[in-house]
Amino acid sequence: MVTEIATLGGGCFWCLEAVYDELQGVQSVESGYMGATVHNPSYKAVCTGTTGHAEVVRVTFDPAVISYADILRVFFSIHDPTTLNRQGADVGTQYRSAIFTHAPEQAETAHAVMAEIGRLGLWSNPIVTEVTPATDFFRAEDYHQEYYAHNGGQPYCQIVIAPKVAKFRKQWRERLQAAS
Repeated sequence: MVTEIATLGGGCFWCLEAVYDELQGVQSVESGYMGATVHNPSYKAVCTGTTGHAEVVRVTFDPAVISYADILRVFFSIHDPTTLNRQGADVGTQYRSAIFTHAPEQAETAHAVMAEIGRLGLWSNPIVTEVTPATDFFRAEDYHQEYYAHNGGQPYCQIVIAPKVAKFRKQWRERLQAAS
């Protein structure tokens, strides 16, 4: 099987990971950091906003099952791409809306999907998502991996992540992985 990688930042990586874990065609999702030159940053350092990294998910997917464009359509439906350096109460450049591309074709697709979303008028404000070439990916600490799956009862998970997952499940019902 041939796989591709999408690397996306849209606020807290726990939210994105929880959604992509349920999407058909997704083989794996890893939470991590990208977008700066500091080597192997810690979560504590990234949270200061001084390293320049964004919290991201690295989504490995099967393009025969789901296209990169559909990965991005999900992305634009599960976070607010119109707020600069923030998602809800999470504020700072580490929470920016970003698409880190792994090939020129991904950049072309990202711009095309952003134009499509704009034409559809899904957001009342302009999209501020940055589209930049991928840099080094640094995997987040182990306790961040599958955070929602392991900590779903925590207040942040119930208040912030669960509503996003519910919205995703409703909107993308036909694209959910079969329950195991």
